Amino acid sequence: MNFEISGALIVKENTVDISANFKKREFVIEVVNERNSDWNDFLKFQLTQDKCSLLDSFQLGDQMKISFNVRGRKWEKDGRVNYFNSLEAWRIESVAAAQGGAIPAPPPFQETDIPPAEAQDDLPF
Repeated sequence: MNFEISGALIVKENTVDISANFKKREFVIEVVNERNSDWNDFLKFQLTQDKCSLLDSFQLGDQMKISFNVRGRKWEKDGRVNYFNSLEAWRIESVAAAQGGAIPAPPPFQETDIPPAEAQDDLPF
């Protein structure tokens, strides 16, 4: 399952070596709720293996667009079953860079944009 979401980087962890063959890096973005900023979402993502370096060029507060997969795992131990979800990022883009090449849309037309006609002394007939 591939998804995309945009938000501001608020937590940037270091890369952690889990084993000799596996490393991961976690980060958190804040996604603004347009209706009420008290309900903003804070989403934690992980990068794995060679993708850990994708976060290097970003600073806290940067706006970014993340492409990610939703992963779910089943874990059993001592007869108990647990389920875990993770958001695994595989591409990160700067929102400013993504919009940099686009031509901005013109502002909406308003009647006040039309200059008034010059006053004429003579009647046209």
